[in-house]
Amino acid sequence: MKLKKEYDLICVGGGIMSATLALITKLLKPEMNILILERLDKVAQESSAAWNNAGTGHSALCELNYCPENKNGKVSIKKAIDICTQYEMSKQFWSYLTNQGFLENPEDFITSVKHHSWVLGKENADYLESRFNEMKKHFMFDSIEFTKEVETMKEWFPLIANNRRDDEIMAASRMGRGTEMNYGSLTEKLFAILKNEFDTPVHCNMEVLDIDPDTDLDWTVEVRNLKTEEEYQLEAEHVFIGAGGGSLLLLQKVEIDEKEGYGGFPVSGEWLVCTNEEIIKQHNAKVYSKAGIGDPPMSTPHLDTRFIDGKRQLMFGPFAGFSPKFLKEGSNLDLFKSIQFDNIPSMFGAFWHNLPLTQYLIEQVMMSKEDRMDSLRKFVKDANSDDWEVVKAGQRVQIIKKDEFEGGKLQFGTEVISSKDGSITCLLGASPGASTATSIMLEVIEKAFPELVNSSEGKEKLKQMVPFYKTEITKELFEEELEKSKVTLKL
Repeated sequence: MKLKKEYDLICVGGGIMSATLALITKLLKPEMNILILERLDKVAQESSAAWNNAGTGHSALCELNYCPENKNGKVSIKKAIDICTQYEMSKQFWSYLTNQGFLENPEDFITSVKHHSWVLGKENADYLESRFNEMKKHFMFDSIEFTKEVETMKEWFPLIANNRRDDEIMAASRMGRGTEMNYGSLTEKLFAILKNEFDTPVHCNMEVLDIDPDTDLDWTVEVRNLKTEEEYQLEAEHVFIGAGGGSLLLLQKVEIDEKEGYGGFPVSGEWLVCTNEEIIKQHNAKVYSKAGIGDPPMSTPHLDTRFIDGKRQLMFGPFAGFSPKFLKEGSNLDLFKSIQFDNIPSMFGAFWHNLPLTQYLIEQVMMSKEDRMDSLRKFVKDANSDDWEVVKAGQRVQIIKKDEFEGGKLQFGTEVISSKDGSITCLLGASPGASTATSIMLEVIEKAFPELVNSSEGKEKLKQMVPFYKTEITKELFEEELEKSKVTLKL
């Protein structure tokens, strides 16, 4: 394995983010010298792996936490519009790669599965109806359907709607254009394009130990080969840290002011996965419900049809767990190593103001399989424990950042942290993550390589790759692009 001494860009982490960043950068400037480093022996083994995420093309069609209700009962869909736009940008980029002949068989990673929201109880049903009324007015969501009729729900998701009592108040909405994603498969395909078309392979079993500023505006990246124990000092003009849960610990070693006060809170997950083919066949939908009162947004329960390695699956969850590791293959010391002098106030503030979250996590960790089955039975009335098994999902690290009022705040999104000159960028956070990778990585390129996105040639190329980029989205443009990606991606 040959490593050069100097690179234009070093990407740390072999997941969807590094793959997307490296590929867009190469398409804009093929001569760019890029190195991708992965600690494990294969790419897409952590957050990008199919079993380690929800596999929902997060487009705010069914996830209720993107449509908060204010004190007056008015539902805001602003965040839903943002998330929907970002996901459509990802679809546009994948469509571009498919049309250029780079990506083959999009059905390997994206499948049509209708997205539903479903709630129990009058208050929740009223909320869902208000959300439906707001969404219906906007062209991005005007195909949304709504019902309170159990007979309609039996058509939409019979597994949930069957065996319901007459006095149960329920409501549901549906969007027909929803998708199911296998981000593991997509990530592997993107890295294959980088290797085969742009001579940019991923170097696996390579752990980044440290990133230090160099005298002449560059960065020195210290790397260890985990197989041979050899160590290397590499020079890079730009570094991107996209190592999932491992990003925070690396960022803390980088000498930039912008990292001050950031902490992380690790949350692991588990699914109940159906093992009975007869039951799997009865459900072809993604059905998201509402998080319990006081529960965090990540606890939103959902019953999902998944397609993993060519096989249809049915899973319910996620159930939160606690592990001090920042990666599934991480160390039990990760959380303790992350506590530093500059982030103690934010860590303590976030902990103090999120005691219900701590209580929620303790309750989740203490759950037996039968407790989990009881949660599932709110969805599937007669679910039998013998038909389901518990499967461990990925590890997430929620962002904790400084807050002038509370000392620290726990955040449930993703955030790009960068040095003033944009020469080093780092992605922290979890959901909606992979679905919005294209949009987030364009933000990284804007910070790191403004000359690429601001040149007339770059603007022209980006227009072809991602038509929504830096464009006012009209109803006509939205519908036209939706139709194009539907045809190209075989949805």
